[in-house]
Formats: sequence, structure tokens, C-alpha cells
Amino acid sequence: MIKIGMLIADRYEVLEKIGTGGMSDVYKAKDHKLNRFVAVKVMKQEFADNANFVSKFRVEAQAAAGLMHPNIVNVYDVGEEKGVYYIVMELVDGITLKKYIEKKARLSVREAVSIAIQVSMGLDAAHRNHVIHRDIKPQNIIISKDGKVKVTDFGIAKAATSNTITSNVMGSVHYTSPEQARGGYSDEKSDIYSLGITLFEMLTGRVPFNGETTVAIAIKHIQQPMPSPCGFVPEIPRSVEQIVLKCCEKSPDRRYQSMPELIADLKESLLHPEEDFVQRVDPDEESATRMATERDRRDIRGQYDRRPERPAPEELDDPEEIAPRRPREGRPRSAEPMRLERDVRRRYEKDDYGDDFNDDEDDYSPRMERLTTILSVLAALLIGLVIIFLAGRAMGFWGNASGTDDTRAESGMVVFPDGIVGKDVETAKTELENLGLVPQVIYAQSSEYESGKVISASAEAGAELASGTAVELTVSAGTDGTMVDVPDVKGQDKAVAKSQLAQKGFKVNVQELPSADVEAGIVISQDPEGNSTALSGTVVTITVSSGEDTTGKVAVPTLTGMTEEDAMALLVESGLALGEVTEVDSDDNNLKGLVTEQSEKPRSYVEEGTKVNITVVRDKAATYSYSGDIAAPSAAENPNYRPGTPVYVVIIAADGTTLLNTTYDSFPQAFSILHVSSATATLQMTWAYTADSTVTTDPSTGAAVTAPGGTSQQTITRALTFTPDT
Repeated sequence: MIKIGMLIADRYEVLEKIGTGGMSDVYKAKDHKLNRFVAVKVMKQEFADNANFVSKFRVEAQAAAGLMHPNIVNVYDVGEEKGVYYIVMELVDGITLKKYIEKKARLSVREAVSIAIQVSMGLDAAHRNHVIHRDIKPQNIIISKDGKVKVTDFGIAKAATSNTITSNVMGSVHYTSPEQARGGYSDEKSDIYSLGITLFEMLTGRVPFNGETTVAIAIKHIQQPMPSPCGFVPEIPRSVEQIVLKCCEKSPDRRYQSMPELIADLKESLLHPEEDFVQRVDPDEESATRMATERDRRDIRGQYDRRPERPAPEELDDPEEIAPRRPREGRPRSAEPMRLERDVRRRYEKDDYGDDFNDDEDDYSPRMERLTTILSVLAALLIGLVIIFLAGRAMGFWGNASGTDDTRAESGMVVFPDGIVGKDVETAKTELENLGLVPQVIYAQSSEYESGKVISASAEAGAELASGTAVELTVSAGTDGTMVDVPDVKGQDKAVAKSQLAQKGFKVNVQELPSADVEAGIVISQDPEGNSTALSGTVVTITVSSGEDTTGKVAVPTLTGMTEEDAMALLVESGLALGEVTEVDSDDNNLKGLVTEQSEKPRSYVEEGTKVNITVVRDKAATYSYSGDIAAPSAAENPNYRPGTPVYVVIIAADGTTLLNTTYDSFPQAFSILHVSSATATLQMTWAYTADSTVTTDPSTGAAVTAPGGTSQQTITRALTFTPDT
């Protein structure tokens, strides 16, 4: 009997019960040897008493313990102690796929396919180690807080199916394959069938076959055709529909033959969801006689066209070479047609038919020789042209032989161009920007240059400048032009900036630039700079933030007000992961169990897979305590109790937790329990009662006959009510 606080194998301390199933109970425990938390699955007593089941269970669990994969709940240890059989597993903090589907009604196609890929990868690792799951269903698939999908319960299924166990213990028959329903042989393709049913449920929110009894459902798996998921959700892509139907074929030979085949099609469906690439082949039709297609005939003719012509007999040194080769002993005469068929099949598997033939000297082809000659001539001409070009460049025909321009370009240096003075300011700015320089404009009145023309530059023509150097251009404001102070609009809203510049008489040009630091709609920079002077009517260019570049990123959802489980489900759906969960106390009862803070701002954009930390108000569940005496069975309860008789006493809380399990031979006995989650419990007292001997008279002889008293088991039950903790 497992109790909270007990130590299993002098190593695993049982902390709390976290789940129960048809065959086992699951506890959270601490591994004191490795200082980590684990899950301990304890087999229920009715199965622990079955020696055949226990033997098979051990073998399969030990095989599962050899599996190590990111998509498998890893098994760390298997053992037995005082009749308690247990498996120690990786503790996964998350929810089952079944609960996840129930929360969302049904999953999106992309999410369902992504989960199916991860499950398939875990099963592929198991199959490669010759371990078959045999009980794939959403209840045995866990989605962890970081979005990782893991398959659990390896090893227990085979042991269960090898024994007479009721369906409510084995798990739902909704996911079993036809061969399992018949009680026949099951293998990797049985897991593929069950995964197909699971994918169907993810896409539609329901299972394909249902019925009033498990037998009725099993018969449907064997006899009824698989319904299309598109019949329930029409928007499911064609490729995904075909994948589900191929997984769920009645005959194992018509399903995917291995997990890698299924994974390849699932990944392809994410890229090309509406394409018809799923190959559903009937093995009977594949081996049947069929008419040769035009492509078959063309390929066969092509093979003979490519075969070297046989020389005439007179060209051979030995005429015996043309004699038909005698078949070796045991070699069928149909070997040549078989080889031809093999070669044609090989052609279909390769892109280049030529790869099927040996590159021997005997395979001479005049056409190939002509092609080789032409390519050789072209290559020689190309090499000659390259040599001529390099020689001409070295002599200065094609440019600067010294390579000065190239050297400057490689070193990041540019030459300030001639002719900038006198050019229109916008033309000059464009020319300098194309060179990698940064033009800055100031205005001055001038009678020599027209308004808007460059009067001078801060760099001389021919000067070598580093790329990115700022160059000041003095531009004519004319004689009648009005010089105006340019307002500094950096950091202001776009509309406000445009209004201020327009009021000063400037024309405004707006350009946008993504920025992770500046809020969308805010001015990042301006040209001309603020607090400088410019000619009235000049175009002022302002660069406005368009917000953060969200390419390849995902939006952070709002998590506040949700439960922890709902927040995790929403994060996984959004392509994110749940990080650290901090629990806090609150006097507001309406906030208990809900998220109040999150580390990433809602509606912001982060990299896919980012962990989001949350703060949850601790939900203080009601607890109860009890203190009192356990009295001896009273005469009203059972008159067959005798003081001093050993009594076996068990107290079990309403949630199934055993609170007391001991034997007393005297009463009353003090009993107290603090801070339990159940308000009531059941007390059961059991003892052995031996009746007194009886004396009767034999009517025929009149002699006294003494009959010894028999022994029987006596039991009484009491209900206990606990007091709520304040």
C-alpha cells in the first residue's frame, strides 16, 4: 500500500498522487539519489497478483527503459518492493493531448500535423528498437509546458493485451487497430493505425467510430469503412485527408509501412497541403497484369537503342563469340528478360537513365563523341577569351591596370566626385549617397548660384574618403529666398511632426523604417537636422518607425485572466513555450488560480519558441483536519467483538488516499490527521471471530454431542467527517 511520505527502494520519496488509470496509480516522487523529481507508476493490486501479467510487464517495461528520445517519456527504473510493482519515469509538467483537444474542441491542421510528426518520431525510435506501443491514444500523449510532445506508457500495453483484462482497464477501444480487435498479431503498423485515429480526432474533435459497447466499436473498426475527416471539417487539406485514410486502412499492407514514410508525408503536407502526393497502393493491384503504357514502351525501346551494336561474325577473332551462351546449371533461361525488367524499373528510380549503363569502352556512341568534341571546342574558346581579357586589362585596355579602384573599394574608401558644385542639391545628394557618403545640407544666400544649387562642399574633388563619411553641402538660397529655422521633430508623432514642418513652410517627405526600439509612428530621424536653417519650401525628409520587424516572429498572446493550463495551451498554439511559473498569494478570491502577470508584453513579437514566464495567484484549496479516538466495535455495530481481539483498521479518504492502515488489540486509540483535501473518510474494522462450541443431545442415543465453534471474518464500517481548516 502506497502512502504519502513513504520511501520506495530506499530512494524514491512519494510526495503526492498526480493521476490514476485503469491499471495503475501515478505519484510524484523525489529521487534522493539523483536529486530530481520523477513520476512513479504503481501497478494496482489486482494485476500485481497475476504472476503471468507481472512477468510480461517486467520484460516489456525493461525494454521500454532502453528507449531514450526527446519525444518519449523516458523510463528510468523498474522494480518491486513488498509486492508493489512500480515503474519510475520522467516527470513531464504538462497536459495530455486528450485534455488539450477537449479544451480547444479541435486543433488547427498545422498544429495537429506538427503534433503527429513529433509522436511519429518518438514511435520511430521505439520501432527501431523493436518496441511496439500497442496503445497509442491521446491519453498516452503529453504536451509539456515547453511545447514538446511526448509518448508515454511504453511496455504496459503488450503485457495487458497478453492477459484477460476488461476493456475499461486496457483503455479506449476507439483507437485499436482491426488486427488488435480480432486478437491477432500486431506490429509497427498497428501503432500507425492508432496514430491515424488520433490524428483524425485532433482534426475533427471526435473519433471516427463510436458505439454503446466496446464490442460494437471493435466490430466497426473491423468492418465499417473509415469515414473521411473532411466529412466533419471540410477545410481539411486533401493531402492531410489522404494521410489519415492511408494510416487507417483495414489491411496493414495498405498502410504506411514505416514511421519514416509517414513522417515524410506529414512534413510534405505542411509545405504543399493541397497537392495529391500521398500514394495509396493496393498490393493486389500492384502485382496484377497490366497493359504497358506509352512511357513503358518508350523506355524499353530507348534501352535497346542505347545498347551497342553487335559486330558482324567476320569481325570477330573467334566466331564462337557469337554463339548463344549456354545457361549455367540451375540458371533459368528467363534471366535476360528478368534483367531487362530490372533495368527498366531502375530507370524509373533515377533521373539520369545513363547511370544504369557501364562506362566501358565497348559502349561507344558516335553521337556522344560529337557532343564531347563540341563541348571541348567551346571550353577552349572560353579559356582563350578569359586570357585575352586579363591580358588587355593588364595593358590598360579595359580599365586601370594598377587596380587602384578595386583596392579602394575593398578597403571601404571612395573618391569624392568632381562636378558636385553647381548641381541641383537633390541630384548631388543622390550621387553622394550612391557612393556611400552621407550628405548634410546647409543653406546660404547667393547671387552667383540659383536657388537650390550647390555652392560648395566640405570635400575636394578626388579626395579619398571612408565610406559613411558625412559631407557638408552648402546650397544657394538665392537672393530672395527666406531662411527658416528647421524644427527638431525627432521623437514626435508623425502627424505632429508633419504639422510643425508645414507651419514653417517646409515640404515633408515621409519614409518608414522598421525599429525594435522606437514605437511605430514615431520620428526616428530627419534631414535637414533639427535646429539648423534651411530655405523655405525645402523638402524635409523624416524617417518614421514602422514598428518592430515581425518577419519570422510570433505575436505574444494575452495570458492574464487565464488558468495556468489554458495559458500553456495558448502559448503552445502560438508557437511559444511556458517558462517559469511563480505562485503568489492574493486576498482577491476572484483571482485565485489565474495568471496576473507575464514576462513578455501582450501583442509584442518574439522569436518562435520563446519561453514566457507567468505569475499565478495561488489557489488555496480547502483543507480539513480530524482529531479523535477510535473506539472498539460496539455491540450495536456487531455483537461478535470480544475485547482483546486484534482488529485490522483502515481509514481511506474520499479521494482514495489511505490515511491509516494498522492493527490494534486495545481500544480506544487516538487518531488525528491534519490538512487533508477530503472532507470525509471511511473507517473499516475487520477481525476474526471464533464462535463458542455448542452441546446438543443425540435423540437416538440420548448422548450429549459437542460441536466446536467455527471461525469467521467480521467487518464494520464507520463514516468520518473532518473539520474544515480555518
